Amino acid sequence: MELFKIEQLLEKYLNAETTLQEEATLKNYFLSGNVAQHLQEYESMFGYFAFNKAETSAKPIQLKTKKTNWRWLSVAASVVLLFSVYMGNEYRKEQQVKAQYAEVMSTLKMLSTNLNKGNEAMASLYVYEDTVNKIFKSK
Repeated sequence: MELFKIEQLLEKYLNAETTLQEEATLKNYFLSGNVAQHLQEYESMFGYFAFNKAETSAKPIQLKTKKTNWRWLSVAASVVLLFSVYMGNEYRKEQQVKAQYAEVMSTLKMLSTNLNKGNEAMASLYVYEDTVNKIFKSK
């Protein structure tokens, strides 16, 4: 009957369904030395677990902690900030130059329009003067 119980516990153990108490029962059975012939392969597995549990290390474990170097991050952020301010200032200057250019062009266009109006007025005066000259010369 006990062999049947051990086989059931072993099946539960392999399916990861055992409690700690059932695992202790299995460990005691396989470390006792009188294991059934068809279960001999599991004896070495439980022996290995018991051996490794007793093993300790005299050397302390050094954990490497990864420190973030915030100084370099702050330098990089400062460089990005300065670059963006510089580019923003250059963009603003470029927009000012474009606005000034557009204003000068509209002023020159207005001046050109007014000068053309003056030239047209002068042309009509020349026609009037030519007509006056013809009248007074003919007498």
